[in-house]
Amino acid sequence: MAKNKKKKLPLVYQPLGFVLSWAGGALAGLAFRKAWMAIRHEEDAPDALDPDRGWGEILLAAAVQGAIFAVVRSAVDRTGAKAIARSTGVWPVTDRTGRD
Repeated sequence: MAKNKKKKLPLVYQPLGFVLSWAGGALAGLAFRKAWMAIRHEEDAPDALDPDRGWGEILLAAAVQGAIFAVVRSAVDRTGAKAIARSTGVWPVTDRTGRD
């Protein structure tokens, strides 16, 4: 019976994972805007298609944004998985190879 629980749990975890991912994305976006303001004292980060911005600015913005999103995603995923494991006694993902 425990094996069935392990197989069904990822399906149960999917809606929670979706909500956590959405909230994490919103949090990461806010964190990036604040970080960009601290780094460049500008409200808006450069867009890759902005002809008035140089390569350095665009690549810096992309690197900072990517790092922040990766950290927030990992923190949200880990927090959600630990909460599921605490409440059910089962780790929500049986495949340990990672998401990416």
